[in-house]
Amino acid sequence: MQLPEGLRRESMPRHVAVIMDGNSRWARQRGLLTPSGHEAGLRSMKEFIKLCLQWGIKVVTVFAFSIDNWTRPKEEVDIVMTLIENLLKSGLDDFIREGTRVSIIGDTSRVPESLQRTICEIQEMTRENSKFHFIMAISYSGTYDLVEACKSVAQKVRDGVIQVEEINESVVQHELETKCSEFPCPDLLIRTSGEVRISNFLLWQSAYSELFFAKALWPDFGKNDFVEALASYQQRQRRYGSRYA
Repeated sequence: MQLPEGLRRESMPRHVAVIMDGNSRWARQRGLLTPSGHEAGLRSMKEFIKLCLQWGIKVVTVFAFSIDNWTRPKEEVDIVMTLIENLLKSGLDDFIREGTRVSIIGDTSRVPESLQRTICEIQEMTRENSKFHFIMAISYSGTYDLVEACKSVAQKVRDGVIQVEEINESVVQHELETKCSEFPCPDLLIRTSGEVRISNFLLWQSAYSELFFAKALWPDFGKNDFVEALASYQQRQRRYGSRYA
């Protein structure tokens, strides 16, 4: 599909990560209950993924549920878990037809058992798909990711698999939830709702990501907002610590 005017195909990001913020505020502004905001946010996410598929973006990671979100009211958490499970189940045929691989990162031992089973099934059934990679961060945080990676490296040292002197960035990266050699680090990280922070999301992986903070609440984040984020990304010169040419 042709790109929107002003965007260059050769400069499109390969991997876009999104902090989908603002569902609850969206609902409150309209006098609706919080679940309505999460349902609207889910619809927005589906449209966002469609655009990514149409425009040739290869990997999308969405921050669906933070570890910190477990402190929210149980009723709200249960609704979010149900929405995620329904999304994965209802989307299976589309994932297979579109060649989408689905991966889940985070501490999924804390989610309901039915969702755990669904996650295992979806990941297994889409593992060989390679056209598009959809990654959902559920019960995730960047600090959790790093702590678990450190534990894994320490275990390997204790077991004699590697020596302390052999530990480097590559070793740590391989133990992250995303296994950076398998999942490319995000080129562009978008956060909605006007908040200007990354809220403990992909801390290691976003070291050189370009950041874009959108004012729109996530349910209102549409095609024009995404085009604005991509246009901003394409205007930047990514240097990875080097000087400008």
